[in-house]
Amino acid sequence: MTIDPMLLDWMLDADPALRWRVERDLAGAPPEVWQATRGRIATEGLGARLLALQDPDGQWAGGSFFPNDFDFHGPEAAEGAGQPWTATTWTLNTLRDWGLAAAALAGTSDLLEANSRWDYEDLPYWGGEVDCCINSYTLANGAWLGADVSGLAQWFLDHRLADGGWNCEWTEGATRSSFHSPLNSLRGLLYYEKATGGAESQREARRAGEEYLLQRRLMRTLSTGELVGPWVTRFAYPFRWRFSVLRAADYFRAAALHDGIAPDPRLGDAIEAIRAARRPDGTWLQERGDPGRVWFEVDVAPGEPSKWLTFYGSRVLAWWDSAAEEIVR
Repeated sequence: MTIDPMLLDWMLDADPALRWRVERDLAGAPPEVWQATRGRIATEGLGARLLALQDPDGQWAGGSFFPNDFDFHGPEAAEGAGQPWTATTWTLNTLRDWGLAAAALAGTSDLLEANSRWDYEDLPYWGGEVDCCINSYTLANGAWLGADVSGLAQWFLDHRLADGGWNCEWTEGATRSSFHSPLNSLRGLLYYEKATGGAESQREARRAGEEYLLQRRLMRTLSTGELVGPWVTRFAYPFRWRFSVLRAADYFRAAALHDGIAPDPRLGDAIEAIRAARRPDGTWLQERGDPGRVWFEVDVAPGEPSKWLTFYGSRVLAWWDSAAEEIVR
């Protein structure tokens, strides 16, 4: 896949949190260039703004998953109101995904160990809780910041369902995996494996979770082959917790590159759905927004071309198409 120079310039005209990835993965810039841009995340733009909002106790918004002023019985908790996205876990997810160096948060791991507790049963932060998605974020964030989260890595092995995946509703009796929970779990496991080397048992669990999604072509029910829901092909940034074929394909790209393997052919349906969403000018539109409190907006409003989504879509298609060209050769 060849990227139009004007489209590439448009994506490069971005905050350092996005620009360095465009330089590295699409523009082919040498390491000294994209590494310098990545280093600016801590001192410029979006990353610096988020860092400046950290509380003295290491948290953001005074809470682990919800802000300390969140009223679980008030209007903000009503159905459709949207979860706040300002608390510690969501902010760490964002900074990690942007590529902030862990050194910029030196001491944060210890501060959270001492000061942060989960809303669920007041459990200690780095020990996680019972939600697969929350634990996956904590696993990755802990590996990033140097916390001991080996117990959480084992948790995913102990709580895998019989079909190979996970479901955050397991405490409510769910016995089948969902789509959202396996993808979030896989992202956490892969990050942990990259950071620590992992163990064979963890790699086996990761591959079983991947197989669960691949059997469903990332988008279809196993029983009927029908689209699991319209949400699988609706793209939005920030990704947060939601599943989409774009976010899932981006994970499988990262996993394949880490494992040194070719793309699995069963990704084909998802790849074509991503390709179909690309506009004639090469961009992808922001298709929806997640309601809820934010520190500040990081991308465009729904209906507008998104540089973030265009980067992710372009990168996935470039990876897939490059592999196809290799087969032809």
